[in-house]
Amino acid sequence: MSKLPRGKPERHWLENNFDFEASLGAFKSRLSSKYLEMILETTYANKNNKKRINDLIGKPFSLIKSFKLRGIGSKRMIIDEVSPNLKSYLNTISDINYGSIELRPNGILITINKGLQNYTWVIPYYQFYLYKTNGISIHAQGRFIHFKNNRTHKENTTFFDKLIRLKVDYDHRFPHVDSI
Repeated sequence: MSKLPRGKPERHWLENNFDFEASLGAFKSRLSSKYLEMILETTYANKNNKKRINDLIGKPFSLIKSFKLRGIGSKRMIIDEVSPNLKSYLNTISDINYGSIELRPNGILITINKGLQNYTWVIPYYQFYLYKTNGISIHAQGRFIHFKNNRTHKENTTFFDKLIRLKVDYDHRFPHVDSI
């Protein structure tokens, strides 16, 4: 190990001999590629995406459990508005954007259709917030999606009641700072 030069602060020596930004960038890219990226391209089956989703929010409900819940998926809904960091996942032309929600034991999957491609936003329950505004607005991870209040939304009222019930059950099982 080399000795520090006299009269110069340790920070200066570290800045000259160690590239913090490159190390931090490499760390972030490895971490984000593994768990921080919560929007996945799911048009085709991919084992890595399936494993990542199962690790984050649990495996899909069993057939018996989904019958007991009377379904685990919403009907297709019209997306009214999204946060700026989700706009790239929507159709750019003046097409109607559709989305649906799937329930999992520890979170939800929001599927967004963009032309012939499907994108899935993975949201664990501890990051999930639902607001009943003019329609339904779902917020998580610094993003939001707002579903339009129309006939398709009204057909999903029992689904949203089920979603709220599962979120409350999760918060009782695993209390965290926001739920206290």
